[in-house]
Amino acid sequence: MSEYILEMKGISKEFTGVKALSDVNFKVKKGEIHYLIGENGAGKSTLMKVLSGVYPHGTYDGDIIYEGEVQKFSNISDSVKAGISIIHQELALFPDLTVYENIFAGNEVKRGIFVDWNETVVEAQKMLKKVNLKVNPETLVKDLSVGRQQLVEIAKALSKEVKLLILDEPTAALNEDDSENLLELLKGLKQEGITCIMISHKLKEVISIADKATVLRDGQTICTLDAADGPISESIIIQNMVGREIKDIYPKRPNKKIGEKILELRNWSAYDVELGREVVKDVDFHIKKGEIVGIAGLMGAGRTELALSIFGNPKSYKVQGDLLLNGNKRKFTHTRDAIKAGIAYVTEDRKGNGLFLLQDIKSNVSAANLKGISSNGILNGNEEIKVATEYKKSINIKASSVEQNVGNLSGGNQQKVSLGKWLFVGPKLLILDEPTRGIDVGAKFEIYTIMNQMINEGLSIIMISSELGEVLGMSDRVYVMGEGRIKGEMAIEEASQEKIMELATH
Repeated sequence: MSEYILEMKGISKEFTGVKALSDVNFKVKKGEIHYLIGENGAGKSTLMKVLSGVYPHGTYDGDIIYEGEVQKFSNISDSVKAGISIIHQELALFPDLTVYENIFAGNEVKRGIFVDWNETVVEAQKMLKKVNLKVNPETLVKDLSVGRQQLVEIAKALSKEVKLLILDEPTAALNEDDSENLLELLKGLKQEGITCIMISHKLKEVISIADKATVLRDGQTICTLDAADGPISESIIIQNMVGREIKDIYPKRPNKKIGEKILELRNWSAYDVELGREVVKDVDFHIKKGEIVGIAGLMGAGRTELALSIFGNPKSYKVQGDLLLNGNKRKFTHTRDAIKAGIAYVTEDRKGNGLFLLQDIKSNVSAANLKGISSNGILNGNEEIKVATEYKKSINIKASSVEQNVGNLSGGNQQKVSLGKWLFVGPKLLILDEPTRGIDVGAKFEIYTIMNQMINEGLSIIMISSELGEVLGMSDRVYVMGEGRIKGEMAIEEASQEKIMELATH
């Protein structure tokens, strides 16, 4: 019997003339944690969709050899029956069902033809114990944090006697504690003989637990790095990912010109009526012209809530305190008021709230400023194409044309479209919420370069980020939030990961 649980040989896959995968070879040993790394659009998710039957046999070239036999999966059900389970970045749970109902959805515990709900709860408790999740199985999934929902997904996979577990960006939306817990769990599953394939852009994570890491670039296999041959380093991964060496992922900003305060908050609070509690409490905050201010903190610290309360309060919080713009007190009752005042907000959830995935690039770029391409209330289609083409070029959106659907772009290019959309509004202050979440190192460098260009053109940026390296690498000043409050403020020269985490956790 082969030592490899999986071999993918000569896999090629095309989409309407575009080659997503070209003769990819990929081998995974039983019981190892194997990372699949590459820039957005490198073909990682496509390869895993081929493996799991999302793209059925006959729609690609090459062979999948699993447990020593060539497989011809027609759909996901076929791969699940074979012991392969894939957990996507967008979790596939039913939010209004209980934990136990989600774990055994489609795989119900039955007595005869009827579902045995009592036994289902008992079995769910066993699965929850395996993933070290201490929750009542009758809890609704929507009442769990993202980190806990991730564990429910893994418990669901274990209930189907998974042998090969595929996780697509499993820690992208998790805070550091939840990420660490998940990685420890995967180490435990490895000891039980379960094989894991992980797609991730977090290189420190790769280095910490990978047995092997295979790099894809432009739909081709570049190399496989083996931890047994020596430590896997970030610099080698990056060089293979992007085909060039990126010495400093955070581009420097020479000749900084920081001016007067443009926005100030005094005793600023926001009460969430739905949750029945304050989500922002007595915040004093300011940002100057030409400044990047980072806001760090753990998940649930109130960072996004603070951003939304500034950006016209779309969640209808009960807001108290003073907001001063260029020294003048202002009150925004709608997001359009904030936009008119020169404030723009790039959401952390680009797929859910930031973009129209079924529409093309030009429609997305113009969406927040239709007046900018209209005359006498009539939309000028040629002007829309012209504007979108200019942004495609200036911020390097990689697409065949501005008429390409945004849903077909990589995460990094979707984020650039989201930036283009708000830059077209002509803001003075840009709030970026998790600007590089789920995008690769090459695309991150491009986003950071764009941020520096915007600052040089006189904009100011509030950057909310869970990546401490990003906060330290790009900010001029840092605020740390926790429990809705500002726990501390530091000039970047004084800041460190340790200081930020100490403030965030106290």
